[in-house]
Amino acid sequence: MKLTKINLVNFRNYGKLSITLNKGMNIFIGDNAQGKTNILEAISFLSLTKSFRVVNEPDLIKFNKEKAIVKGKVKDESTIKELEIDLEKGKKSLFVNKTSIRRTSDYISNLLTISFTPDDLEIIKNSPSVRRNILNIQISQLSKTYLITYNEYNKILKTRNEYLKTLFSNSLADKNYFDILTDKLIDKAVTIYQMRKEYIDLVNENINDIYYKISSSKEKLQIRYEPNVDLSSYDKEYICEKLRKVYKKNYFKELNNGMTLFGPHRDDFSFYLDSNNLKLFGSQGQQKLAVLSYKISEINIFEKILKTKPLLLFDDIFSELDIKKRNRLLKYVQEDIQSIITTTDIKNINKKFLDNAYVFQVIDGNIVRK
Repeated sequence: MKLTKINLVNFRNYGKLSITLNKGMNIFIGDNAQGKTNILEAISFLSLTKSFRVVNEPDLIKFNKEKAIVKGKVKDESTIKELEIDLEKGKKSLFVNKTSIRRTSDYISNLLTISFTPDDLEIIKNSPSVRRNILNIQISQLSKTYLITYNEYNKILKTRNEYLKTLFSNSLADKNYFDILTDKLIDKAVTIYQMRKEYIDLVNENINDIYYKISSSKEKLQIRYEPNVDLSSYDKEYICEKLRKVYKKNYFKELNNGMTLFGPHRDDFSFYLDSNNLKLFGSQGQQKLAVLSYKISEINIFEKILKTKPLLLFDDIFSELDIKKRNRLLKYVQEDIQSIITTTDIKNINKKFLDNAYVFQVIDGNIVRK
């Protein structure tokens, strides 16, 4: 899968922009606050319909403008697709080949991306909600079923939480309705648990090898899935029975709290180097390389499941790596994969990588290919 062209209108600090991209490596260089990251953000937005930087989407629209447009042309095998997202205050419209797409689940996966930003270096240290969000984004790109199921789970969860408050304040409220909601929640939870476990198992097939290739360390890196319900099996019937017992046992606890305290909405995962949890015992350098290895490991998962490779978005990662690790990373991602990389300096990048790359200079929202 390749993004051959990107067009922006009134997105961030860009009025109008059209760039033809290399099928391999693309490097955007420039000082800070010139608009390099905005290019990556636009591509990620085109892929996932969400920004990796802001919650308030109107902030993506150029100051004093009413509407932003992001367009891209995607080539995959023998097909070419034109993607477009129009963003106005309070409204977002999705298009594939100029046809309006109503549901996000029908749009996502047209452009597959893996992004890595300096903020991602905090994944290990951050709260479980950050790690769950990462799981949801990546598995949703791999499976429409997961995205639909996860959205349905959240709708049922919201209703169940509201009804817990009703039951707490009204002793005559219908408990049977609450039990129906719980059964529906369990049904969706099973799929989420199973698909998350499968995904993390796939990550662990490659993550240690990647960590070794970049760091030369012989320590073993792995990820451990940590659902907030203790599961010894991921068989459907086992999970269903386990959750029924957990919800029955903790009914009054959830009633007093007015919320659902158990389920995949409270999952987590941890990084381990040998037997050490990197959140507790890892150095900053080990944590950075672990997260980077995790991101790179996803390439093989996309290829295995979807038979195509995603687009890599790397924002200013060179500043986090020494010269040796920097060039080991570039060597690793060179193999038949498209990448968009931002940096302030290319002096320490091996010339053989630069010879095959498109290099763009970014100055105050203006981009020129060097």
